This record gives sequence, structure tokens and C-alpha cells, in this order.
Amino acid sequence: MAIEVGTKLEGKVTGITHFGAFVDLAGGVTGLVHISEVADSYVKDINEHLKVGDTVTVKVINVDQSGKIGLSIRQAIDKPPEQHSGFQRGRGGGRPFKGGNSRTSFDDKLSRFLKDSEERISSLKKSTESKRGGRGGRRS
Repeated sequence: MAIEVGTKLEGKVTGITHFGAFVDLAGGVTGLVHISEVADSYVKDINEHLKVGDTVTVKVINVDQSGKIGLSIRQAIDKPPEQHSGFQRGRGGGRPFKGGNSRTSFDDKLSRFLKDSEERISSLKKSTESKRGGRGGRRS
């Protein structure tokens, strides 16, 4: 049986190291599950997730020219498609989209952004000017 990238197979964990686990596949072929491919979350100690003798489902993620087989347990798990909740990720920090409607054109979004920006800048200027004593020059 030829092992191809993308196939899911059952195997038995035969050895554990600090960098991953060796899995015996069908036909006496052995592959490596790197520690980063064990779970979706950070894995500090692989022994908390796997033991020698465990039967696992793995996905073949690469086969190099020397015959080494890279495996993944986390990619072998079928996950439901991600649901979008209308919240921005990344820099926004969980703010809801303003006009998250996909039909809103880029120009509309840009003009809304510029308007919001101008409002924020003007309120910031007002607050800093009041702390400095107004628009006049230096006081003597």
C-alpha cells in the first residue's frame, strides 16, 4: 500500500520523544507526528496527550525523498466549518463590524471610516486644547 499525502490512516504509537511521537502504520511503515501536530492547543508535554500503544488516526502531511513520513493527528480530526459571529479578529479586539453587510461597497466603508476618524481626531484635539489652555499662544 503506497502512502500518499492527504490520506487518513490508523496507527499505533510506538515511541515518544520530546519533539513528537512515532506511529507504526500498515505494512510496518513508521511515521512521525511532530509535537505541533498533536493537538490544536499548545502541547508542552506530549505525554499528557499520548502513550505508547495508543491507537490514533493520523493524516499524512508529507513524504520526503528519503522516505520519512510526516503525520498529523490534529489535521486528521474533521472540524465543523467555522461560524462567523460578526466580530472582528486581530487588532479590533472583539468589536462588532460597522456595516458588516457584504453588500456594502468599499467606497461606503472607506467614507464611514474617514468620517469616524475625523470625529475622533476632533474630539481628541478638543480635549488636549482644553488641557493646554486654549488655542492662544504662550502665556506670560
